[in-house]
Amino acid sequence: MAAGTKQPRAAFEAASFQSFRFLGRELDAAGAVTLSYALDDQLTFTERLSLPVPAPLDAEAIAHAQGLLSLLHWVAGVSYFKAALPPAVAFESPAPGPAAAQALEALYSEGLGEFAYVNGLPALPRPRFEGEAPASRRDGGRPAAPLEPRRALVAVGGGKDSAVAIEVLRRSGAETALFSVGDAAPIARTAQAAGLPRLIARRELDPLLFECNAAGAINGHVPITAIVTCIALLTAALNGFDTVAMANERSASAGNLRWDGVEINHQFSKSLAAERLLSAAVAESGAAVRQLSVLRPASELAIARAFAGMPRYHQAFTSCNAIFRIDPALRASSWCRECPKCRFVYLAMAPFSTPEHLAEVFGADLLADEAQFDGFALLAATGGHKPFECVGEEQESLAAMRLLAADERWRSRAVVARLAAEVLPRHPLPEGDPAAMFALSEEHELPAGLLDDLRAVLGT
Repeated sequence: MAAGTKQPRAAFEAASFQSFRFLGRELDAAGAVTLSYALDDQLTFTERLSLPVPAPLDAEAIAHAQGLLSLLHWVAGVSYFKAALPPAVAFESPAPGPAAAQALEALYSEGLGEFAYVNGLPALPRPRFEGEAPASRRDGGRPAAPLEPRRALVAVGGGKDSAVAIEVLRRSGAETALFSVGDAAPIARTAQAAGLPRLIARRELDPLLFECNAAGAINGHVPITAIVTCIALLTAALNGFDTVAMANERSASAGNLRWDGVEINHQFSKSLAAERLLSAAVAESGAAVRQLSVLRPASELAIARAFAGMPRYHQAFTSCNAIFRIDPALRASSWCRECPKCRFVYLAMAPFSTPEHLAEVFGADLLADEAQFDGFALLAATGGHKPFECVGEEQESLAAMRLLAADERWRSRAVVARLAAEVLPRHPLPEGDPAAMFALSEEHELPAGLLDDLRAVLGT
């Protein structure tokens, strides 16, 4: 097969590829980004992004963005690497420095943990990213951004966490704008409810990847939050923001199960470990912007309690992942009401809402439908581990069940009654103690002022 072809094989044979190659990356004056990759010398992929910029970029602005552009190139490559999982990676341009290499090795291994487990692979992929830090950055310098954010770009995914993060930044007094990759309906509605300006980036995966998938390439979950964070960081730098504020909570650090010697976590790229690795890579790049997770000290249950008091977002948000599927034919228009994410958000909000209000938001009273019992019980790991979805820890689900079982508004609902009778007796206190779930963790990277703002918004 000719080098650089854009056509997949009739039958994609993942094991035949030996290396994943990082080719070129470009950023032009209009904010257009191209990222190029190859599997051996046989298949080439080009991803395209359109980033919002306030005015045409001059040569100096483009030069200053190269560190973050490189990081985006390396992190986004995981979408193409996963097609074959070759044993080696190679670079046509300078290789990552030590901090970036460490972050990438985690994202391309633990970040593909669920991917490997669900696909029945014999082990995690463990590619090595080795290289010298650029001479000017060997000191591992810190970003020039201030400790407390002055201009913050808040990443919005359209769920409850995004809304609470927005209100924390609003309270901080920092100049705040919103950011999204694409313009899915829940994101647009949340931005409208917030009443803040938004910067929208567009990402176009190479169509060849989908052809490869159809021909038998390995496919599945990737560490998408890390990719979105890198797009947000580059957008922030090009628009003069000093901080990218993510809405990742402490629950995101809790894994689903242990396999191949590591904890497999559906939300690995939302975890505190991933945040710290990526922050070190950003610092190594010399960029004058940083990322942090505004909600990191808080549980999903504490966030849901705060969100329940923000009614202007209730008809705007949707946390169901079915809405964000890449394939339009598989994409839902609203809550599917059948996935673990729908059930968990319903369960987390219920203790702080009325049945009538939640039925209006979700389109049905899920806790009154006995057919939903098994799905809700799985949130407490009755199936052996919590589902592979963005759901909270088993302890949070148990805490919500305890609160509902003691709530006269909810305890007679069919699902709540069965949870109280069949699930809670297996988990005596202190398991699922609500008070423990509302306490804030000390494991985070928030500056003192922003932590105070978080406490105020959460009511803790």
